[in-house]
Amino acid sequence: MSVGRIIVGDDCVREGAAWLAERDARLAAALDETRPLPLRLRPDGFAQLLSAIVSQQVSVASASAIWARMEEAGLADPAGIRAADDDDLRAVGLSRQKMRYARALAEADIDYAALRTVPSQEVITTLTQVSGIGAWTAEIYAMFSLGRADVFAPGDLALQEAARILYDLPDRPKDRALREMAEAWSPWRSVAARILWAYYRVATSNKGISD
Repeated sequence: MSVGRIIVGDDCVREGAAWLAERDARLAAALDETRPLPLRLRPDGFAQLLSAIVSQQVSVASASAIWARMEEAGLADPAGIRAADDDDLRAVGLSRQKMRYARALAEADIDYAALRTVPSQEVITTLTQVSGIGAWTAEIYAMFSLGRADVFAPGDLALQEAARILYDLPDRPKDRALREMAEAWSPWRSVAARILWAYYRVATSNKGISD
């Protein structure tokens, strides 16, 4: 299997958005409210995943402060994590659980360059074998660090709520139901996700719901 389309710039996002708008009137309507869509590409590699682990269940400000301390302490690469003891990791703000996750990622010895050339499902399977990396984190990594055009994150609550509002659903669709909905958006599911995230911000802002 091939890796499929790779999003490398805004032109790719626009192409995907146009394809989706032609086939789905609801997404077309959402686009009218949300243009332009963000590119949101990020670097790939160990540091990106470790930063995602650090960000779990804490505020954006707290995660940023912890990550800054980790970088300053030389704890943003596998060697630094392997060499650190509990006191070192505790000093930068990691909980005991996140210490375990950081060490698991460092010991996993993932070939990040190789992930760029394998199918998205293999990327997700590889990453979710590491303690502390769930499906959502792996899917976001495939979308934005590897630029995969046809990946979705159906467990994301904002995507679920955006779909509920946009499609006038009686309830927020669960993971499986939203995954099935997203099949119609292939091969541009990650662009559909960008549309829904953008629409979520607009829709919830209009309704006074906090993002």
